[in-house]
Amino acid sequence: MIERIKIWGARSTRWGILGILTFFFAFPFVWMLITTFKQTSDLYDLKHNPFLFYEWPTFEHIHRLFYETLYGQWLINTAFVGVLVVLITLVLAVPAGYALTRLTGNWGAKLGIGIFLTYLVPPTLLFIPLSRVVVNLHLDDSLWSLVLIYPTFTVPFSAWLMMGFFKAIPKDVEEAAMIDGCSRLGAFVKVVVPISLSGILTVAIFSFTLVMQEFVYAVTFISSVRNMTVGVGVPTFLVHGDVYFWGSLMAGCFIASVPIAILYNFFVDRFIAGFTMGAVK
Repeated sequence: MIERIKIWGARSTRWGILGILTFFFAFPFVWMLITTFKQTSDLYDLKHNPFLFYEWPTFEHIHRLFYETLYGQWLINTAFVGVLVVLITLVLAVPAGYALTRLTGNWGAKLGIGIFLTYLVPPTLLFIPLSRVVVNLHLDDSLWSLVLIYPTFTVPFSAWLMMGFFKAIPKDVEEAAMIDGCSRLGAFVKVVVPISLSGILTVAIFSFTLVMQEFVYAVTFISSVRNMTVGVGVPTFLVHGDVYFWGSLMAGCFIASVPIAILYNFFVDRFIAGFTMGAVK
């Protein structure tokens, strides 16, 4: 009987904690979804429960978002910049992480820490000198300026992250491949990269998330409405002075964040493995 009580208590505690965490993490999405379909009069009435609909749901906020702003174009711009930045980050960070782990000896860890420290420099200190670079390259008010600048903060952290992952891969695996006739590059491409898919996926998701939420560089280098990203366009055109279009703001945030949340959910196991593999061994 006592054993059953202990088992029941452990299960109840586990499910209770999971329920609290689920509510905590799902609350922003539920709040955004409710606010998206609430009428303005219902939303601003302080006597109304914010989680209940006292008036019929409306599509007015979504209509304003798509037909009174260039939200669709902003989504395309964000996806365009995000995909290119992810590709550039993978091309640079994966080989860099491998080289710092395998080919530089004791200096690899020190160089890796030095590279990581560059990621900690705040954008508010860098956007002024970087703006001069963008202007000299005639990329001002162009999405290509973001494609050029964003890897400056995605590559350092991603290279440092990949270093931890490559350290967890035994050297014997590569040496066996080279004994079988592969070169160092061949062993890296045919053996190390397939084993490192969790880390590579982590880098891709992390880099794309950074692009989605970045604001300082996007608002500095992009001035025309059509070239804006979601992170700049939504707060710029849905906040007029002290008037906040909360329904449309929440709709824009919800639509932009759901694909990322789904992506995390599908690959959460590999994502966690990519962050923790270096610490497991």
